[in-house]
Amino acid sequence: MEHSCSGILLIDVVLPLPLAETYTYRLPESMHDRVRVGSRVIVPFGNKKIYSAIVVKGPYPQSPPEDGAYNGDERNDALPSGRDWSGWNLKEVLDVLDPVPILLPDQLWLWQWIADYYLCTLGEVYKAALPSGMKLESESVVEYNSDYDTDTPFTRNEQYLLDLMERLREQRVQDLQKAFDASQMVNGKSVNGKSVNVLSLVKSLLDKGALIMHEQLKQNYRPRIVHCVRLTEAFFSQDRLNQLFDELRRAQRQSDLLLRYLDLSKAAAALTLQNRSLLVELEKSTLMEGQSEAAFKGLRERGVLEVYERELSRIEGLKNSSIEELKTDEQNNFQSSIFNLQLSPAQQVAYDSIRTAFATRDVCLLHGVTSSGKTEIYIRLIQEQIGQGRQVLYLLPEIVLTAQLVERLRRVFGNRLGVYHSKYPDAERVEVWQKQLSDQPYDIVVGVRSSVFLPFRRLGLIIVDEEHENSFKQQDPAPRYHARNVALVLARRVGAKTLLGTATPSLESYYNAQQGRYALVTLSERFGQVQLPRIEVVDLRDRRRRKEMKGPFSTDLLRAMSDALGRREQIILFQNRRGYAPQMECQTCGWNPRCTQCDVTLTLHRQSNRMTCHYCGATYPIPERCPQCEGHELVGVGYGTERIQEELAQLFPQARIARMDLDTTRSRTAYERLLYDFQHGRTDILVGTQMVTKGLDFERVSVVGILNADTMLNMPDFRSYEHAFQMLSQVAGRAGRRNRQGLVVLQTKSPDLSVVRQVVGNDYAGLYRDQLDERQAFRYPPFVRLVVVTLRHRDVRIVEQMARDMGALLRRQFGNRVLGPDTPAVSRVQLMYIRRLILKVEVTASMADARRRLRQLRDFLLQQKPYRSAQVVYDVDPV
Repeated sequence: MEHSCSGILLIDVVLPLPLAETYTYRLPESMHDRVRVGSRVIVPFGNKKIYSAIVVKGPYPQSPPEDGAYNGDERNDALPSGRDWSGWNLKEVLDVLDPVPILLPDQLWLWQWIADYYLCTLGEVYKAALPSGMKLESESVVEYNSDYDTDTPFTRNEQYLLDLMERLREQRVQDLQKAFDASQMVNGKSVNGKSVNVLSLVKSLLDKGALIMHEQLKQNYRPRIVHCVRLTEAFFSQDRLNQLFDELRRAQRQSDLLLRYLDLSKAAAALTLQNRSLLVELEKSTLMEGQSEAAFKGLRERGVLEVYERELSRIEGLKNSSIEELKTDEQNNFQSSIFNLQLSPAQQVAYDSIRTAFATRDVCLLHGVTSSGKTEIYIRLIQEQIGQGRQVLYLLPEIVLTAQLVERLRRVFGNRLGVYHSKYPDAERVEVWQKQLSDQPYDIVVGVRSSVFLPFRRLGLIIVDEEHENSFKQQDPAPRYHARNVALVLARRVGAKTLLGTATPSLESYYNAQQGRYALVTLSERFGQVQLPRIEVVDLRDRRRRKEMKGPFSTDLLRAMSDALGRREQIILFQNRRGYAPQMECQTCGWNPRCTQCDVTLTLHRQSNRMTCHYCGATYPIPERCPQCEGHELVGVGYGTERIQEELAQLFPQARIARMDLDTTRSRTAYERLLYDFQHGRTDILVGTQMVTKGLDFERVSVVGILNADTMLNMPDFRSYEHAFQMLSQVAGRAGRRNRQGLVVLQTKSPDLSVVRQVVGNDYAGLYRDQLDERQAFRYPPFVRLVVVTLRHRDVRIVEQMARDMGALLRRQFGNRVLGPDTPAVSRVQLMYIRRLILKVEVTASMADARRRLRQLRDFLLQQKPYRSAQVVYDVDPV
């Protein structure tokens, strides 16, 4: 519906779509007092669609803001003037969803900063920031037209669909194909014998008027409702109840049920004090366990009991672990005892140094070796912030780390602690968001990168644990933000402090500390003065020549594993490839099965008996014979975690072996159970990908095996040695974390590389010096900022020409700061051909000016007719 907007109030909103602009809507008079900046409103968009939008400006009269930009410092009473809207027709807001704004001013400011810095749209930030349950969107619904009356003939399939719709009355478009196919199945077989494209039938029936289509708002989040029972006002009296029990002498079941209610609801005190608020809230399902429904109906008809609905929080008293019932008192006492320990002298010095640093600096880097007790220092800092009435955000790089950490923190902070990550159901994430806006928010939230978007009213400290981890960087889709860097900006905005903690700092963070931008605190000894693990480097070339290998295992590693199992100790094996084998190969002609949509070989997964593309997720059946030579000798080449697990079972048949990778940790319960079993000695050997390298703490692990370090050392990337050092040092740090020195067996074909020696000697300073000299010579971060420009198109000729044109345009603006275009190692993903360029911008140059030019170039290029269906993606500060 459109209205003239003379003498009306307007608002500017952002939609959850990849759109750079904000949009102006007319606000009905009935909503004038209900809308604030940060509120959600329901608006129509385009011809039919309906969305929940966020108000970023207004309400304001007639004239929109001159520059159209959102300024987070502006107040609602700032009434811009200027442009006259009297000649315009604006669409009207349909509804207001929130009695109070769901976004705080600082959050809106942060959204705008992310959109600007990471060269994406405000709509893309909105889509990433809010849980799905808070982003409402309409869906197309097909409805049977009961008023339809015509002699127009229908095809057989059209008539079949029309008959189906007459029964269903209405159906979502996305569900219609499934409903149509199911209605045609008889004994598991289709009547027609082939699939029918229902969308074409729907279009035909819409054109003929037999069906109509409309948009229906889809509610992703619904509060959990429970039915509760309470004593009615008429019977809230001891005398009246005594009289009632006399009346119920011949209705024994009703009498028993009433007695059960009075007992469970603790009614005695409430009746004595005549205070109904003392009645314990009782769910009907609890009351009716083993009871007669007829008895309950009788009490309701007598007016004794009444049923009412209560909205139940999904996070109220929520336990992070789904396997809570497995824990014993002994284990609980062990966990609790961790926090009764006093800080060691080294920890106390680090804690005092951090507090001193925060007096003059906003950011502190805590460089503490693995198992040095950084978590205990974090806990003391958190307690201090909470004591001052401030909130804390504790960021982790991986969901898998939250289970173990939250169990430790919950014993200290109880229900003051909240958890936020994508393995939690969306409804629970919505409720965490709502709780943060309430009068009693969580004092501490533990979460992964998306937690930086949560609302905090009194944020005092952000802890970024394992700050070096690449998982903090969002890759696809936009916004391609780095949560560590966003956390630094957020903290500066709200006046909070930031603590970056790691055993292997990123080169950029350590450089900032050396330059004095961050404070630096070092913790160089392990808790309890346990020695760092001894690292044995095994030359795979030499061992193979001597025939001292059994599959992927050297005899050195097998001997160490056998000794550890004999001592009833645990082992972690690191292999950074999931699946059974990285590829399949025909032994006759060398043919490899490849993804039809991506330029990669397929990974063999024996457990699912399929081949999978790890780029697009497509799966394929395993061929019975080679399509190239008709041979039958198709075998898996290489070792993934699944195959490692299988071979270990043959070598150590008595050992209990588990695997931790993406395939085995798709649900919250799966990874929690894996960690729980390993932590409590129910697993002897844990095989895993990089998940096992990140901050996990297991006291019984004495041996760590790195099966093939070369997959990290040989990456064609300027950061390959830095990343290899970090990952190898982190996984090595899982060994010998309590009481005795551990052993790490590092298998590699390149034992003489400097980075291998630096890992063995825990020589981060040496790595830093070598890498810094190299990066300064070749102009890489931290001496420049990088922007990777990725071009995609379905036609390889178009993307090639587009890459040349983009390269010319970039060089015209930035000169020799541009590298490429080049063809990446994986040059086609999901049928899109890919070319890349790299832009280097000096840290002394204006990044804002560079971003402005990049936007202009992208807009210009995509306006050219051959490139309108192409994609131009900017990745600022890639990792």
